[in-house]
Amino acid sequence: MRDVPLYFAYKRTSKEPDHYQGTFHAHQGVEILIVHEGKVTLIIEQKSYSLSPGMLCIFQPYQLHHVQVELSAETPFIRSIVHFEPSLYESYFDKWPMLQAFYKRIHTGVLPEPCLYHTGDAELLHSLLRSWEQTLPQLAKGDYFEEFSLFLVGFLRTFKQLWEQQPAPPHSGNASRKPHQAELMLEWLDKHYKEPLRLEHMASELHLSPYHLSHLFKACTGSSISDYVTAKKMQQAIMLLTASEQSIARIGEEVGITNSSYFCKMFKAQMGITPHQYRKQFHRKLYPLPR
Repeated sequence: MRDVPLYFAYKRTSKEPDHYQGTFHAHQGVEILIVHEGKVTLIIEQKSYSLSPGMLCIFQPYQLHHVQVELSAETPFIRSIVHFEPSLYESYFDKWPMLQAFYKRIHTGVLPEPCLYHTGDAELLHSLLRSWEQTLPQLAKGDYFEEFSLFLVGFLRTFKQLWEQQPAPPHSGNASRKPHQAELMLEWLDKHYKEPLRLEHMASELHLSPYHLSHLFKACTGSSISDYVTAKKMQQAIMLLTASEQSIARIGEEVGITNSSYFCKMFKAQMGITPHQYRKQFHRKLYPLPR
């Protein structure tokens, strides 16, 4: 990842809870997730989606999301992942204006839904993933960037065809969404994450007891309220680190952390490096994934 800003995994399998601990997080680049097997719930943009085998999901840069999984030996979570920094590969699409427009849309446009619902018969897409998995170990280091660029062009060409074949996005009815209270909780936190977290105040505004609030949030999202708030703060901090020249201390204040030392400590605990290091690596085109 530190040599070429990309990540790829084909049919990665998790069978036990210890093997997969999803949290709310966001990436600097684009992440494409293909579900092969599993009981999976996606929480994104304050909405919940039930994912089934064959579904493909797009996570745009800095888009906070959480993939919640029910794991057992009988119901493993099998998925493929393609993650890349879009700005580095855009020039490879110059010769194909329509494909380039689609490429730009998936990372800068407003998508009607984060998921494509019917890719199970898309054998060409899966053959591309299998082929790249076989090619990857054989590549010389100097060929890696060019070969991934070629893979990405082919992958997105097939992806574009699938996208255009999709019917109008289905409406999320009650059967495929978590209780409306969960969405209200996420909306409330997104508005108030910069403020000191007072559970009693939040519970009062949402007409719940603090105990019920905490347990309902955990049941619906798989995350604690405090973990979600931390993830939200880090998401916004990364945006400010990479898109502005504000000082580290000022960015901490912008996300509600007035103690600069504490902000740096929290950031490093979440990202593995300090805010200053993250900013430097961004300008060097090195992009660590959230832990």
